[in-house]
Amino acid sequence: MAHPSNRTELPGPSLAISPLPNAGQLEVADGAHFDVVIIGSGAGGGTLARHLAPSGLKILVLERGDWLPQEPQNWDAEEVFQKGRYVSKDVWHDKHGKPFQPGSHYFVGGATKMYGAAHFRLRQQDFEQLHHFDGISPAWPLRYSDFEPYYQRAEEMYHVHGQRGEDPTEPPCSGPYPHPPVAHEPRIQKLVDDLRLAGLHPFHAPTGVMLDEANMAFSRCRRCNCCDGFPCLVHAKSDADVLGMRPALAAPNVSLLTRAHVRRLQTDASGRSVQAVQLERDGQPMTVRGDVVVVSCGAANTARLLLMSANDQHPRGLANSSDQVGRNYMSHNSKAMVALAHEPNTTVFQKTLSINDWYLGDADFDYPMGNIQMTGKTNGTIMKGYAPLETFVMPGWSMDKIAEHAVDFWISSEDLPDPNNRVTIDGEGQIHLDYTPNNPTAAQRLYGRLTGMLDQLYLKKHLVERQIYVKNAMGIAAVAHQAGTCRFGDDPATSVLDLNCKAHDLDNLYVVDTSFMPTIGAVNPSLTAIANALRVGDHLRERLGR
Repeated sequence: MAHPSNRTELPGPSLAISPLPNAGQLEVADGAHFDVVIIGSGAGGGTLARHLAPSGLKILVLERGDWLPQEPQNWDAEEVFQKGRYVSKDVWHDKHGKPFQPGSHYFVGGATKMYGAAHFRLRQQDFEQLHHFDGISPAWPLRYSDFEPYYQRAEEMYHVHGQRGEDPTEPPCSGPYPHPPVAHEPRIQKLVDDLRLAGLHPFHAPTGVMLDEANMAFSRCRRCNCCDGFPCLVHAKSDADVLGMRPALAAPNVSLLTRAHVRRLQTDASGRSVQAVQLERDGQPMTVRGDVVVVSCGAANTARLLLMSANDQHPRGLANSSDQVGRNYMSHNSKAMVALAHEPNTTVFQKTLSINDWYLGDADFDYPMGNIQMTGKTNGTIMKGYAPLETFVMPGWSMDKIAEHAVDFWISSEDLPDPNNRVTIDGEGQIHLDYTPNNPTAAQRLYGRLTGMLDQLYLKKHLVERQIYVKNAMGIAAVAHQAGTCRFGDDPATSVLDLNCKAHDLDNLYVVDTSFMPTIGAVNPSLTAIANALRVGDHLRERLGR
């Protein structure tokens, strides 16, 4: 394992990871007190830690996992997609009590270590009430204009590459993208040209990557195919480890404790304040304390922690007087699709194209449909990992030949909030996810729009669907875009958090992951989580006098 506290030379172009003080090795005394304790180091927690670092506040970040090792297997498709090398060992249960393994990852940087670094803003209309064919997406208590300055700062912090003015649904922006778009390779440029001739408006997908296209010699990114589902061996992906925790840990007032599994939040006698954070580290119990405690464990695990922290003052779970903790779990109606064309696709970095022409509907369907983007370029090993049952009898060489002609799409439609889609826990604290996808008409229409367009062009009807997660055909296991279990709002009777993402029921408890989102829209939620963490960070600096 190449630990980030060591200076490690990596394969390929010369690149060294700078040493970090006490990175993940700090010994925290049992009962130690901090100004802020952050539970989770992903898009919310890692970003918040970096934002608060210059304040001088004494900050502790607790991460359930460890540093993701830098090793050759980072880029090994068989290890990542077929063997699930970096997938957690968690076991959750569905609404029928059937166990399944969620596609979750516990490392410094959280789920961002494996995400595709696609950093879309929600559309302006996503913050307002939207009528879908199968239901209503309710309005947020704040509007897009409240988040816009933080979206801009989030794009800067996470090195987002893009081009304003191409996307017909693009909301108002206060400035350009901080970096130019990642250029289309020839095969994708041909697709772009054909789509434009057909009347569509394909645009450069906003991508978070350490890439300087004007001077590749000084860039970390070698434009390999690791941004989608792989960890990045050379730390060129804009994740919450590289751009959140590492910069934060450069400040002497920020500490990180890895392998720290938080089990319970303990309140004072009044029940109005979190008094202690109880955790296990390497099997040993310990307690830390904070003036402010911020939870950022992911929508399902944040709900789990609050429910596990029930006490006499909070019998239904911490911050749960509204009975909303765990409810309104959302996950996009997503489908990864391989289109097989007659001509080979030699693209290396494929995630440069997106289509939003049908995001809010079209002339033939006056309801939102969703977003289309590219996935990372597939190969035979990845296809067998995604769809083990469908490809079981096919030899590897034949899958590789097929994959040479593949163009790979990801289509997403909004999953509407439903209070009956919820996270609960059993007596052992295991997650039970009672979830039924909804809004199917939008997903069907969007799929039909894409396949119809490809048929009209040159891909004919040679299309193969593939599953999303390794060794698991259950859609419920696709938890990368989870959201909504602790929605924020003005009314304590119908929401868990106030507009600053502080729990209505407690004076010092905050949540900064995607749990706070009342709706999920149809684009990746990562940038919204990052922007919100910056917004809450501003509030905390003001509250704590820094």
